[in-house]
Order: sequence, then C-alpha cells, then structure tokens
Amino acid sequence: MDNQTKHYDVVVVGGGLAGLSSAAYLASHGKKVALLERGKLGGRAVTLPIKGFNFNFGAHAIYGRDTSILKTFEKELKLDIEWKDFNPYKARYDSGTELSHVPSNVRGLFKTKILSSPGKVVFAWEVFKTMLSIDSGEPHLSIGKWLEKHNINDDVKKMMLTLASSNFFTSEPEQIPSEVFFQYYKRIFTTNKPVAYIGGGWQSLISEFVRVIEANGGEIFEKSKVQNVVVEQDRVKQIQSGDHIYDAREFVFAIPPKELVKVFSETAIENLLSHYAAYKSSKVFVYDIGLSKRVESPFTYIYDRKNQMFITDISYYDETCIPEGGQLLQAIAYLKEDEIGDKEVLDTYKEKIEALYDKHFSGWRENLAVPRVSKSAVVQEVKWNMNQEAMPICFPDLRNTFFAGDWCEGQGQLSELSFSSAYEVSKIILNKS
Repeated sequence: MDNQTKHYDVVVVGGGLAGLSSAAYLASHGKKVALLERGKLGGRAVTLPIKGFNFNFGAHAIYGRDTSILKTFEKELKLDIEWKDFNPYKARYDSGTELSHVPSNVRGLFKTKILSSPGKVVFAWEVFKTMLSIDSGEPHLSIGKWLEKHNINDDVKKMMLTLASSNFFTSEPEQIPSEVFFQYYKRIFTTNKPVAYIGGGWQSLISEFVRVIEANGGEIFEKSKVQNVVVEQDRVKQIQSGDHIYDAREFVFAIPPKELVKVFSETAIENLLSHYAAYKSSKVFVYDIGLSKRVESPFTYIYDRKNQMFITDISYYDETCIPEGGQLLQAIAYLKEDEIGDKEVLDTYKEKIEALYDKHFSGWRENLAVPRVSKSAVVQEVKWNMNQEAMPICFPDLRNTFFAGDWCEGQGQLSELSFSSAYEVSKIILNKS
C-alpha cells in the first residue's frame, strides 16, 4: 500500500463555514474525517486583526438565530458561542430628509414613518398571511412581478423592496424570487432574534468548529489544494492533493462552482457544474473604519434608502473587535453588475459612504485609526434572482459525492445557506451508514 495514501470515512474539501460545520458534525457522530483547505480556514468568513481592531470579512450577521441551523449546530456540537443580538430600537432608515424606525418586528412596523397608517395595515396583513402560510409566493414569479400582479400600493411596494434590498444584500430586490422572499420573511417576523452577531467574530466560530473536529479525531490539512479527482463508474474513489492521495467512502465538496468545474474536469458532472459556475455572485462595496475613540450616536444601524447602503456599529455588539475605548464601524453599499470594476463609480460610492459617516457619526475623521476598503467583496456566490437557481447538494451521477455552501439549496440566505446545506449533507451521509 502506498504510504502516501490516506483512508477516511469522509473527506471534506473546503474549509469555509460549510466545510467546517459538516466536518465537525460528521466527526462528532463517529466518522473518521479529513478536511482539506487550500488556504486558511474560514473561506470568505474570516477575521483579520489590524492594529488592535478585528475586521470581519464575509456576511456580517446571523439571521433568525433562534431557528437557524447554526443554533442546531450549537446545541448538538456543544459549541461555545457568545450571541450578540441586534437592537431594532437603535436602528433607523434614512430617507434623506428624515429618519424612521426599521420595521424588523411588529412594534417597529407601526412606529415607522415610511408607511401611512393604511399602508401599515396592508403591510401587516401581507406579513400575517405569510406567517400563516396563506401566501408563500408563486413559482417562477419575482417579488417585483408578484407586487404588480397583486396591485400592492406604491408605499407598501417600496417598503417591501427596501426590506428585500437591505436583508438580501442586493441593489435589484425586485428580481428576488417571490417564494424565497416570503419564506425568508416568515422566519424573520416569527423569530424572537431576527439579527445577531457572534462575539469574537468569525474567528471564534471557526475555532469552535476546529475544536470539535480535532476532539473527535478529525484531521485538518491547510494549504492542501485538490489537483485531481478519480472517478470510477458512479462514485468518487479518491482525490489527490500535492503528494498525498485521500480515499474515502463519501466526499463533501464545499468549494464554489467555479472551483468545482476545475476539480471535476472531464467527469460526468462537469457540464452540470459549468451551468452554476457561469452564475454571477452578489458583491458589495465595504468600507470599514476603526476609530481610536468612540463617536457617540443614538443609533447602531443606519440604512440609506436612496443610495442602498448602510452603516453598522459592530463594536456596539462586540467589544472584542476593538482596542479599549475604540470603535469599529462597517459600511456596505450594494453594487449593480455593471458597476463592478468601474473606478469612477466606485470612487463615488466611497464619497457617498463617507458622507453618510459624516451625517450620523460626526467626528469619525479626527479619530480614524484604520480604514479598510474592499471594492467588490463577495457576500454570496450565487445571488438570489429569477435568472439563477441554487445548486443541488448532490447529483445522481455521483452517488457518494455531496456539495455544500451558500451557492447550494438550503434555507435562509448568506451564511445560513452554508450551514443548512452542510447540515442536510451530513444527515444524508449519516443515514447511509
């Protein structure tokens, strides 16, 4: 036997949130697991320390945490997670001329100035129908088309699209499938914890998954890029990474479609994967600032409706991300496809974000210690719209091979898609035993 060949029950390729959570779950249930990551663990969800500040990359929050799959992982794997719940009463929409409450719950809905009183009743009725599953959208119909079909008045239409834009991280909310829209808001308006942050940032969660993997005999190999996949009939037999060969009964690939196409070149599913690899990702302009001294503001979240951008006071919810007395603010602007890479447009976004900082966090310039700008950060590999669909977690052509990530079928959005697809894949593998 070649001493470079390693044998496992399950090999997980990709050390992002999906790969880490599936590896941890499988290892905790008695599987001999190997996790391969070509770079550093965390994927797009990483924490970067700079001059005493901990900047988070990737999706910044967990939505509907009391019903989320991460909550299931926390309970079953005994993860040590410090939850920091969003305060909706310190959140506002900025219409340009006035501020209004964010309708993230019923109280916020009836306090908002964005809707007239009749509009609030109409909006509340739409939410109520969703909660009771009376209306759950229509197949092959975008939320924009759904609103037109049902003759929803302009005020309520604008409110629903604003909510969609701010929660789905998109500048084109009208393109979101109506089924996805209603499924998401059913969860948000029935949860007690609509938005939450994780104390210590993504790194604390990554460390917890690593702890569970290693405590249960799992092995993690960083800087291990897959060069070749060996397929025999309808099964993956082994994969090669550097000088090592890994074989297993089951394989989980938690890497994006564009990488999957390279890995599965000249196999039965190459063409299927190429379809998803051609999709566009959801990208945003991120402008974080670390301040040496806290700038007082009555709000921890401001959403600029006109420019489709928002600011979150991350350090209000997580003091571990700042040096003593400091503050970390995160601004995100949603990008249209034709704006990505356009220097002039992106410079304009930077100016607009700085103007929003000036308006609501006056004094930030004098206390600026560390700026961090990312002009085209990926928040979701496959964006929600009517022209793109999530990738299945398995294909009939390969019976022992599964896929997980925010580009796959699952519940929720952003990181929740990673967790839910990883959980589903893990359950399937365990049920096959």
